[in-house]
Amino acid sequence: MSFRSGLVAILGRPNAGKSTLLNAMVGTKLAIVASKPQTTRTSIQGVLTTAEAQIVFIDTPGIHRSGTLLNRRMMDAVRTAAEGPDVALFVIDALAPYSEQDAHAIDLVKKTGAPAIAALNKIDRLPDKTKLLKLIETYRGLHDFAAYIPISAATGEGLDVLRGEIAARLPESPALFADDYLTDQPERFLAAEIVREKVLRFARQEVPHAVTVAIESWEETEKLLRITAIIYVERAGQKAILIGAKGEALKKIGTEARLELEQSLGRKIFLQTIVRVRPGWREDPEFVAATDWRAER
Repeated sequence: MSFRSGLVAILGRPNAGKSTLLNAMVGTKLAIVASKPQTTRTSIQGVLTTAEAQIVFIDTPGIHRSGTLLNRRMMDAVRTAAEGPDVALFVIDALAPYSEQDAHAIDLVKKTGAPAIAALNKIDRLPDKTKLLKLIETYRGLHDFAAYIPISAATGEGLDVLRGEIAARLPESPALFADDYLTDQPERFLAAEIVREKVLRFARQEVPHAVTVAIESWEETEKLLRITAIIYVERAGQKAILIGAKGEALKKIGTEARLELEQSLGRKIFLQTIVRVRPGWREDPEFVAATDWRAER
């Protein structure tokens, strides 16, 4: 049996479950997950290697109309990932009604020129499964998808079928990476993202899009990893929310992030979190570039 390998761009609207799907497909947490749109801000690579194939997933921000400089950079990441993949994996929120924004997202799928698979996600939360047939008919009229696979990224239902459908459409090729290669993310980026994930989960609605995290210091010793993470917001009121009464909110964010980082990195960690106000950072080209680890590559 020949070996197959190739690139798979994970595309879809915000909150479709793309990052949850990436984590489930590779079997470990690579992308942060929160119930806020545009949680993912840059493309993230995750590699699944089996005896028959190596699937290089590229998770992307949700396809949306860009407003701020940050949003435009997010859409640039989506378009870059959509350039020349071997397979386009379009993730659909099966719970959400179809809208014109979905048609806009499919336009990008068409531009990839690659065979496209539609993954209808969140079926574990869909009581009436007959709605899937109507949804498939709707999308069938928009694009000639190679397959329609009902899945639940949260429970794993349908993922084996999805892996098989993807692998079957990859070109015959040797593995692109070593068997133990998992992601292109540096540990610092992962640390910053995990802190941001905790902010998204604990903060109020007004904070998420205005927050970013940068790692200011990273000091490794034999027994301890010391990390200083700066949480940037745009207004003093947002800073007050994140710190909370007597610093309790920030303490909770830091504790949750430290515990997950210790589990992910497999070492003892001292994590210091600091909140700073930087008005209008989302429209500051130098600052936005400085917080993007890919710009330094």
